[in-house]
Amino acid sequence: MDITSAGTLWDADPGWLNTASYGLPPRRAFEELQAVLTDWRHGSSDWKPWDAFVGRSREAFARLIGAPAGDITVSSTVSQIMSTVATALPPGARVVVPEIEFTSNLFPWAVAAKVETVPADRLADAIDGSTAAVAFSLVQSATGYVAPLQDIVEAARAHGALVIADGSQSCGWLPVSVEGVDALACAAYKWLMAPRGAAFGYLSPGLRERMRPLAANWYAGADEGGSYYGPPLRLAADARAFDLSPAWFSYVGAAPAIELLNELGVERVRDHNVGLANRFRTGLGLEPSDTAIVSVDAPGERLAAAGIRAAVRAGKVRASFHIYNTADDVDRALDALT
Repeated sequence: MDITSAGTLWDADPGWLNTASYGLPPRRAFEELQAVLTDWRHGSSDWKPWDAFVGRSREAFARLIGAPAGDITVSSTVSQIMSTVATALPPGARVVVPEIEFTSNLFPWAVAAKVETVPADRLADAIDGSTAAVAFSLVQSATGYVAPLQDIVEAARAHGALVIADGSQSCGWLPVSVEGVDALACAAYKWLMAPRGAAFGYLSPGLRERMRPLAANWYAGADEGGSYYGPPLRLAADARAFDLSPAWFSYVGAAPAIELLNELGVERVRDHNVGLANRFRTGLGLEPSDTAIVSVDAPGERLAAAGIRAAVRAGKVRASFHIYNTADDVDRALDALT
């Protein structure tokens, strides 16, 4: 499908420039969810067909980031994944974090370690022999800044530090590879366009050996059907050992949405999104950039009055552009601001 025609697979009202807050489901995901909710309402289905969507989601997310499905854990929030990853750190560990990092990837480290915050563009320079881990968003929520992943990985590897990334504002529009990354967590309700309650984590095999499954449960068992009752502890041998028991309906929406992104190709989604963002930036007299998120000093009330839904973060208007947006959305926003 031509990428400019892909928007017809959604039912987005014009003017939604707020995917960085939450994404809109493609029609196939919404319809799957409605069918399952009907089954739930009437008690006409067992839960196992719903659970099949968890496996589909895991496989689709693994494909999206170029990882084996056995290295993917499922959860509900980024902070829960990061809090479990933090069990890999020794007491008193030093963790370097951007000073504007979203707190789901900051508070877990502040609880478990000694945090040093630095400007987002100085992360690689701040890593030294005392650094146990560097934790950062691949794309910053407040500003849309795209982290130089390769530079950070190289600096971390040179000093034996873990590389821990939050992909919530990148996975789904920015091509992401976990090569050189120890852990990556992603909330699925933004650019992956799933219902809130689904989250994914990539956990490298080496990192898993250092972690403790703080939320061990039946779903993390080596044999789900045989892990309902009684000892001994018997967890899966791969990243499933760190699974939370899933919020099924969130994954019913997640699987078709992520599968569709894989079908369309994230590279093409990136080109579409960044093209719209740069159209917006150019209209405001700004230089082009490499991100789908635009943060500007602008009168947000004008956007609201024109029916444009965006966000205000860190005192600035934040507009974010995804596959269902069009040039008309951009031009309506520019008309409201100029």
